Amino acid sequence: MVVGYGIITFRIHDCRSLKEKRRVVKSVIMRVRNQFNSAVAEVGAQDIYQRAEIGFALVGNDRQVINAKIDKLFNFADSLGVAEIIDTEMEIFSL
Repeated sequence: MVVGYGIITFRIHDCRSLKEKRRVVKSVIMRVRNQFNSAVAEVGAQDIYQRAEIGFALVGNDRQVINAKIDKLFNFADSLGVAEIIDTEMEIFSL
């Protein structure tokens, strides 16, 4: 079994409250979850208005497929255009 996970750090421009941030974060989470059928959640920077950290996990049985899906997920999140991606990190390991 191969597990891949990652964290995407966003900068949310023109955000002045946690309510505005929550709207953007929920939008990104739902779109990624629906497109890639993966586990997605806000994992950090929860009290900072203009920053969001969203984590995800994918499971499969082929390392190359998981790597390709993670790359596509990063590109998809960037193409949404709701926030600027300032950092990404990922790790793939076998169990």
